[in-house]
Amino acid sequence: MTNPIEAEGLRRSFGDLHAVDGVDLAVPQGEVFGFLGPNGAGKSTTVRILTTLLRPTGGTARVAGFDVATQPGEVRRRIGVALQDAAIDPLMTGLELLRLQAVLHGIPGRDVAARSADLLERVALTEAGDRRVGTYSGGMRRRLDLALSLVHEPEVLFLDEPTTGLDPTSRMSLWEEVRNLNQQFGTTVFLTTQYLEEADALAERVAIIDGGKIVRIGAPSALKAAVGAPTLRVEVAHEMLELARRTMVKFGEERPARRGRIAIGLTAGTAGVSDVLVALGDAGITVHHVELDEPSLDDVFADATGRRLEGGEAPEVS
Repeated sequence: MTNPIEAEGLRRSFGDLHAVDGVDLAVPQGEVFGFLGPNGAGKSTTVRILTTLLRPTGGTARVAGFDVATQPGEVRRRIGVALQDAAIDPLMTGLELLRLQAVLHGIPGRDVAARSADLLERVALTEAGDRRVGTYSGGMRRRLDLALSLVHEPEVLFLDEPTTGLDPTSRMSLWEEVRNLNQQFGTTVFLTTQYLEEADALAERVAIIDGGKIVRIGAPSALKAAVGAPTLRVEVAHEMLELARRTMVKFGEERPARRGRIAIGLTAGTAGVSDVLVALGDAGITVHHVELDEPSLDDVFADATGRRLEGGEAPEVS
């Protein structure tokens, strides 16, 4: 097997809705692969197919060398899965859940206690191991869910939006554990997320999915570089938007922006900011706010789809 995760022409329809519409993927051994997109784009449906929870309606997929449709049992024995909506019994302790998971995976009884203790330590839950899960915070529950997915030392780990709803400290803690897992054990990680910062921080490559189709794929640095010029955004009064747009597009191609703002790819780079501001002033336009950003994954998404991912707002329509 060359790649632990491979998909070709993968499809899943629900009636007339094509949730996954011809997805091709190849994730090599030991890679942290980010799967990025807005809610409803097809991220979770793709993961559910790859983890054998949904059958595809077209195309093929192989995980850990086995077909997800015809060999689901073989796939399940080799993967770990931490889903966003995973149910964890709140009446059991973290240690009890880990031991139960180990037994279910057929781990020899002599190894269960050591494995459970090691996993609790790795996700910083040793002191909470004897507490009922119902007393855990959201971040603690997500870390426990990660530990549960690692009990059988899987070849491939699927993390479906693992930090949704977590505070910044808990999010950073989970990021660090994913990095350690990948670096120390070479585990292949398939990470779905709607957080641009998360994908940028963790993934060696990302695929951006929208409307069930992959619209960009590659290393984050390469994708951002391909967008080109930095983005200049200005905020002006609503009645000045059209005049500001006509003024600014002389300095670069317009890019999608949130309501009340105009954005362009600044052809002259950062040195051109003063020229734009002078031109706006000469046109009698008062600028309320200015931002200059190097290309981001949000710019990549906007370039591919014509709208912004972060914030979920539609761009201003002229």
